[in-house]
Amino acid sequence: MRTHPLHAAILLLPLALAGCAGKATNSTLLRESFDSGDTYARNLDVAPAQACEAARRVLLGQGYAIARADAANVEGNKNFQPKDEVHEQLVLRVACAARGDGKAQVFVSAVQDRYALKKSPTSASVGVGALGSVSLPFGSNDDSLVRVASSTVQDALFYRNFFERLQQYVGEMVPVPANGAPIQ
Repeated sequence: MRTHPLHAAILLLPLALAGCAGKATNSTLLRESFDSGDTYARNLDVAPAQACEAARRVLLGQGYAIARADAANVEGNKNFQPKDEVHEQLVLRVACAARGDGKAQVFVSAVQDRYALKKSPTSASVGVGALGSVSLPFGSNDDSLVRVASSTVQDALFYRNFFERLQQYVGEMVPVPANGAPIQ
């Protein structure tokens, strides 16, 4: 009995889809739950501008270089070198949004990038008239950092410590009304 190619494709389709579904359930993206955990967000009893200023001070106090800071967002980064040929960078992004009552809801996420030192040999080409060009290897190498990994930090303790320190700075700040001018 001879099977028509279309019939064979129809019979194999459920198997192919089952194989794809198995791979999709292992995907990191599909493991995101969007549950009600509060790892990345907290409500504060201050205006959003005050919350972002406190976040800026938290990052400065921990040695972060501030790349951007305004009344609604703060971004800072810090560099690490755990091994000779490995470099890591931690980037924290903080967003301060107003709730319905004018108080701040603060969101934070940290991304850790890992770079490795890659060496690539260099060579030089020399044009030789009618012969064309000749490539001659030299004994030198060009070193460059190449990103080999990037991931969002998901450690709940890391974020809990950030928000505890943020709350300390909020408690030390001079109250600022909604117009942004300090109270005299």
